[in-house]
Amino acid sequence: METTKIGIIGCGMISDTYFKAAKKFNILEVVACCDNQPERAAKKTELFGVPSMTKKKLLARKDIKIVINLTPPKAHSQIDLEILNAGKHVYSEKPFGVDAADAAKVMALAKKKNLRVGCAPDTFLGGAQQTARKLIDDGWIGKPLSGTAMILERGPEDWPQAPFFYDYGAGPMLDMGPYYITSLVNMLGPAESVTAVTAKGSETRTYGPVVADEYKDKYTPFCQYPVKVNTHLTGVIKFKCGALITVIASFDCHMHGHPPIEIYGTEGSMQVPDPNMFGGVIRVFKPGYEAWKEVPLTHGYTENSRSIGAADMAYALRSGRQHRANGKLANHVLEIMLAFDKSSAAKKEIVLKTTCDRPEALPLGLTPGLLPE
Repeated sequence: METTKIGIIGCGMISDTYFKAAKKFNILEVVACCDNQPERAAKKTELFGVPSMTKKKLLARKDIKIVINLTPPKAHSQIDLEILNAGKHVYSEKPFGVDAADAAKVMALAKKKNLRVGCAPDTFLGGAQQTARKLIDDGWIGKPLSGTAMILERGPEDWPQAPFFYDYGAGPMLDMGPYYITSLVNMLGPAESVTAVTAKGSETRTYGPVVADEYKDKYTPFCQYPVKVNTHLTGVIKFKCGALITVIASFDCHMHGHPPIEIYGTEGSMQVPDPNMFGGVIRVFKPGYEAWKEVPLTHGYTENSRSIGAADMAYALRSGRQHRANGKLANHVLEIMLAFDKSSAAKKEIVLKTTCDRPEALPLGLTPGLLPE
C-alpha cells in the first residue's frame, strides 16, 4: 500500500501516542516532526527515528499531505490556519479550538482552499462506541428520549502539568468534554440547543509533588496556582432527534457512582462506557429483564488506536468520501461545549448556529490496521 505521509507539529505529552499508534495503520507514515522547543522534537527523533526540523521546513515539504496539530488548545486555530495556508490537510488534537470565531476561520479557509480538516477525538471509532451506535441504529432501545453524560472527577491537580488543565482552553468541558459530546453526536446526531449553569469550585488549586519543567519558573511542589476556568458545568443538550441529555462536567468531585453515559429510549436503556477509551463494557436493560445485560462488542479497535481518525482521513482522500472525524463534527462539538458557559452567563437557552452530519458508522468485520476506502 502506498502510504500517506504526515508531519507532526507539537511534540508534547500526547505526541508519543500518535507516533506509536500511527504504526497500526499501514496507510500512515510519519516523516517529520517539529516543536517550538527543538529539544523536544529531537527526543522524538531519538525515540522513533522521525526527522525533526523547523515548522517552516516541515510545512514546505511537498511529500507531506496531512499535518497533525498537537499544539496546546489555545494555539490550535492559528496553527491550523498556517497548515492550510501551506496547502496541507490538517488533523488537530482536541478541542477544535477555544474560540468559535477562530474555529470558523479555519472552516472557511479549508473550504476556500478545498482542503480537509479533521480533529480528535477519534475514540468514537473504537469498538465500544461503534457498538453503542449500532445498538441504537438497530432499535435495541427504541427511540432515544433522554440520557445522562457524567464527567465527574477531582481533576488532574496532582499531574506535573496541572495548571494547564485549569487554564483557559481546558477545564473539564474543553479537556474531557470532546470525548463525551462527540460520542453523543455519533449516537444521536447533531444538537439543537444548550441550557446550562456553570460555577468554579475554588479560585486556586494545590500542586502535587512534581512540577513540569515548563512551570518550574512559576510554581513549586505543594504551592497554589490559579483556577482560570469554571470547574463544574451542568446543563441539558437538546438534540435534533428530540433526545434531551443531561450533562455534568466537573473537576470538583472526589467520588461518584454514575456510569459515563446512559441513553434512555422508548424500548429500553443502554449504558455506554468511558468515551475516552476504545473498548469497555456495554449494558442494556429492556422490559422483562431482571437486571442489566452485557452486550458483546460488534466492532474491533478496542485497544488504544488513537490516530485512527487521521488514518480514516487518509483513506477518504483516496476515495473522495467524507472522513468521519471531520471539521464540521469537531466545530459543532466545540460550539456545544462553549454554549455551557455562554448559557450560564446569559441565563437562557442557547440555540446553536452550527450543525453537522452524523458520522458514517464503521462497517463490521474490518481487518485490524485497515479501514474502508
